[in-house]
Amino acid sequence: MDCDDKSFWVFGYGSLMWNPEFEFAERVPATLVDYARSFCMWSIHHRGSLEVPGLVLALDREAGSTCRGLAYRVSGGGAQETLERLRERELVSSAYLENTVPLILDDGRTVQSLAYIVDRTHVQYTGAMSHDAQADVIARATGGRGPNYEYLFNTALHLAELGMEDTDLNQLVALVRRRMSLHSCDPSVRS
Repeated sequence: MDCDDKSFWVFGYGSLMWNPEFEFAERVPATLVDYARSFCMWSIHHRGSLEVPGLVLALDREAGSTCRGLAYRVSGGGAQETLERLRERELVSSAYLENTVPLILDDGRTVQSLAYIVDRTHVQYTGAMSHDAQADVIARATGGRGPNYEYLFNTALHLAELGMEDTDLNQLVALVRRRMSLHSCDPSVRS
């Protein structure tokens, strides 16, 4: 994607919803069809390490499913810089593929948007894991951006605040809470 000084859209379905780290001209709730939000990618940088990998959300192709999130329109002279920062953040280990996908915005528009989708052939792709297995990993991993549980809790909390509750994430939050000492962490943590 080359944006120069033109605008582009980017889809946030995980931490980009609560920590975008870029300026945007517009933010609109949106739906992506035929993809699911899933803890299907090992994190060895941001929410885990090589020694103790964590899990992060990824968009995984799944016919008939939908993923709710936020569409951000980036415009102006900073668009190219924003794209470079997004690539630095999201493509740190090449486990995501940068694609353009059609998003349905809640206001009725359909836009072409940048999205970071898991590469199923990459070594960091986990495939399907049970919620119990995911909770075991998330409860113990920590990476350069903090504890893995913080990432899960913040994402679930922000989805709920936006009226986009994700029942899978809510179930995972409950499992992770059971695995952790409730005295040592607050699940309402925000970064």
